[in-house]
Amino acid sequence: MNEQVASILAQTTTKTSKIQQLLCLGLTRSEVARLVTRGNYGFVQNVYKKMLENGTFRIAPAITLDYTFNHKFGIEIEAYNCPMEKLARELREAGVEVTVERYNHNTRSHWKLVTDSSIRGNNTFELVSPILTGEAGLTELERVCWVLDLCNVKVNESCGLHVHMDASGFELDTWKNLALTYKHLERLIDSFMPGSRRNNTYCKSLSRVSDEKIRSVRTIGQLQEAFGNDRYYKVNFEAYSRHKTVEFRQHSGTVNFTKMEQWTRFLHKLIIFAKSGTLPSGTTLDNLPFLDEKQKLFYKLRIKKLAV
Repeated sequence: MNEQVASILAQTTTKTSKIQQLLCLGLTRSEVARLVTRGNYGFVQNVYKKMLENGTFRIAPAITLDYTFNHKFGIEIEAYNCPMEKLARELREAGVEVTVERYNHNTRSHWKLVTDSSIRGNNTFELVSPILTGEAGLTELERVCWVLDLCNVKVNESCGLHVHMDASGFELDTWKNLALTYKHLERLIDSFMPGSRRNNTYCKSLSRVSDEKIRSVRTIGQLQEAFGNDRYYKVNFEAYSRHKTVEFRQHSGTVNFTKMEQWTRFLHKLIIFAKSGTLPSGTTLDNLPFLDEKQKLFYKLRIKKLAV
């Protein structure tokens, strides 16, 4: 990325051309302003607006990145309407190893059913997976969802779906890029979610922390401090201290496997992209470089359904 930026800046072309290329490379407008116009953000913003109007703003695809889904991940499903002992029995009959426990944050080698006082309804519970990996992990999750459907498990606005993604190998730039990109995409991601998941006590907006503060951190600890050492954000950086993961808390409660699968794949690709760069605010669904056409269609239909 740095070599590409240097190459663009060295070109004997107009400032406008350089700005367009750097924006399409994935740099933010503030970054481009510092590099090209000595901090004149308004100039860059005008170029950006014209690119959007003309349909010429396209993030350059990171063709060298491998998006093969082999990530380690964990799922927390908040739901109600089934006694935990009954659900555990049905899961075991389906070949899923599970135990019923009291509320805890311990990682198990099997699924666990625990209580959660934040969930409303009868027979509430949280079903927490062990560490799952890649396609095999999704296959196991699908089997669990079949059982949830069998048991007529339900969700409401008090329920969420939390996804932990392995972060044990993250470099500092990946952490910062991930925070910035999710923050810049937050309005778009909000459109994938019902109103109850766009900003609430348990999944607060990343917009509370400035880009400058995120860019200035020098350790994962400082990034956690930037968010007040508070795990109740849409992206929970505190999870790294306990589990060596990053937790995504925004998705609404669901027992639908397709929704879980699509969101997990989205997060995996977001992380892979964050290892090489960031996306600017205002990036549209069509301009997301890490989604294929099938995934874009899924979210386009999701946006339409939620808008009704």
